[in-house]
Amino acid sequence: MTTTGPAATELDEEALSPTLRAGLCSRAGIKPRNEDAAVYHWPDSRHLRQYLGAVAAVADGVSSAEAGAQASTMATQQFVRDYFRAPDTWSAAHAGQKILASINSKLYRKSHDYLQQEKGFLCTFSTLVFKSRNAHFFHIGDSRIYQLRDGDFRCLTRDHSVALSSRQTMLSRALGMDTGVQVDYGQVGLQRGDQLLITSDGVHDFLDPQVMRGILENSALDEQATAEALVDAAAGGGSDDNLTALVVRVVDLPRTTLDDYSRQLTRLPFPPPLEPGMVLDGYVVEREIFASQRSQLYLVRDSDSGRTLVMKTPSVNYQDDLHYIDRFIQEEWIGLRIQSEHVVRLYRQQRPRTGLYYLMEYVDGVTLETWIADNRFPKPAQAYRILREIAAGLQAFHDQETIHQDLKPANVMIDGSGGVKIVDFGSVYIAGSAEVFRPLEHPGALGTASYSDPHYILGRNTGIQGDIYALSTIAYEMFTGELPYGEEINECRSAADYERLRYRPAHLFNPVVPTWFDRTLERGCSIDLRNRYRSLEAFIGDLGTPNPDYLRDDPAEQQSPNAPLFWKLLCALWAATLLAVFALFSSGS
Repeated sequence: MTTTGPAATELDEEALSPTLRAGLCSRAGIKPRNEDAAVYHWPDSRHLRQYLGAVAAVADGVSSAEAGAQASTMATQQFVRDYFRAPDTWSAAHAGQKILASINSKLYRKSHDYLQQEKGFLCTFSTLVFKSRNAHFFHIGDSRIYQLRDGDFRCLTRDHSVALSSRQTMLSRALGMDTGVQVDYGQVGLQRGDQLLITSDGVHDFLDPQVMRGILENSALDEQATAEALVDAAAGGGSDDNLTALVVRVVDLPRTTLDDYSRQLTRLPFPPPLEPGMVLDGYVVEREIFASQRSQLYLVRDSDSGRTLVMKTPSVNYQDDLHYIDRFIQEEWIGLRIQSEHVVRLYRQQRPRTGLYYLMEYVDGVTLETWIADNRFPKPAQAYRILREIAAGLQAFHDQETIHQDLKPANVMIDGSGGVKIVDFGSVYIAGSAEVFRPLEHPGALGTASYSDPHYILGRNTGIQGDIYALSTIAYEMFTGELPYGEEINECRSAADYERLRYRPAHLFNPVVPTWFDRTLERGCSIDLRNRYRSLEAFIGDLGTPNPDYLRDDPAEQQSPNAPLFWKLLCALWAATLLAVFALFSSGS
C-alpha cells in the first residue's frame, strides 16, 4: 500500500489539474499474506501535475501463481514510475497502453524464468489517471472501478473471468498471463463532488452495491475513513480474501481543459538551426556538438541553474513525418526510464516547451570509436573493463524490456575518468509494445550494418541476442582493429549473402589473442542464432574466464604441436590478467 504526494492540492486560476483527495486501505484479511498492492500518487512537480495528472491503481496478485504478491507490487510501482516519465506529448491513453504492454512483457518473462518451479507472476490491474477534467481508466482482470455521481453508483469496468460453476470462476485476462495483453480503456468526464473507487474482489464480492454506495455517501467520513469502512464492511460480510479499497474524491476542476495544450504539444514546432548565444526556453546555446540528416546535438547552459546539458533537436527534414516525430518523442521516454551509471541520463523539462527537443547530461570525453583508433591493441584488462561496463549499460535496457538495436562505437562515450556511457536511444525496440517491429534500414540511420545483427537487416528482431552480436563485434574490433567478417558485410543484402560470410579468427590480426578468447568472440557474433550466446552474463563471463569447452581440442595445438613457448606464455598471461580483473570487479560489486 502506497500513497505519495498530498491528498489535495491548491487550485490556482491557471491550473490545468484537478484538486483531489484520496484514501487508501489494504489488508490481508483472514489470509496470512496480503497479495494486493495499491498506490495513489500526486506528483510534487507543478509541471507534472499539469501535463500528466495523478494516478490511482490497485493490483491483485493471483494466489495460484505463487508470485502474485511480487507481480502486483511490481505492476503498481512500475506503472507509476513509468507514467510520470512519459513525454508531455503523449496522451494518457497512449502512455497507459504502452506502459502496461511493457509491464506485461516483464511479468511474462519472469514467469517463464520460473516455469521449472511452477512460479508465475500474474496479477489483475485497474488504474485511474486523473488529467485535467477527465479520468482515464485501464483495466485487466476482476478488480473493479466504480463512479459515484449525484447518487448514481455505477461500475465502469467488466470482470475478465469465466464461470466454471455457480461458485467458481477463472480469470480470462491478467497481467503476465500471455505474451500480449488486451487492456480495457475508457475515460469519463469529471464533475465536482465525483467519487471514484477501485476495489479488489475481496471487497466488492462480499458487499452489496447499495451498501458500498451508502458508505461513499456518508458525509461524516473523510476519504481515508471511507476506504477503511469499505474494508471493514467486507470483512464483516465474510470476505475470505485480501481486501483493498482506494477512494478518490474530486474537490475542484480547472476552468480550462488540456485539449488545446495537448494539440500544441503533439505538434510542437521543430526548433530552427541554433547558433551560439541563442536562447530556447531558458537554455543558452554554447555550441553545436553534432549534426546529421536526422538530428542535431547542442551544448546548452540552463540559465536558472547554470548546469551544462546537451539538447537534442529533430531535423527539419522530417517535420511532416509523423512516424519520425513519434520515434523522436519515444526516445525521451526510453531515456527517462533507463537508470544506470553506464547510460547517459535524460532530464525532464521543468519549464513549458516551445519547441520539440529533449535534454540529457553532457559527457565530457571521446567516443569509443575515437578511443579504438587511438588505442590499437589495448591492454586486455583495460579493454575488458570497458566491455563489462557497456554490458552493464545494455543490461539496464534489457531490465526495462528494451533492446538497443544500434550499439556501435560511435554510440558509446568514454569520459575523462575512463567511465563508459551508452548515449543513443534512436533505434530502441520496446518488447510488448503495440508498435510493429521495424527492421533497421540498410544502411540507413536506424542502424549500422557493420555492427547490427544481420537478422535485423533481414527483418527479424532477435532481441537480446542482437545486442550481444553488436557487443561481440565491438570487442573483436577493440582487440584487432578489424571486423569479424570484414568490410564485405556492408555489401550483404540477402540471407544468401550472409551465408557466404566466414568468421576471420582474431589471431590473424592480433597474434596474442588466445584461442579460448577468440572462440568466445566467434560465438558472440555467430550469424547462426543457435550458436550465439543467449545472455550478456554468459558472454562477458566467457570473455573474462576461459571456458573449459574452448580449451579442449585446441585446433592450433593440433596443427602445430611445437608451438613457440612465447605463444603459450602470452595465452597464460592473458588468462591470468583477465581472471584478476574479473575477481576484482566481483569483489567490488
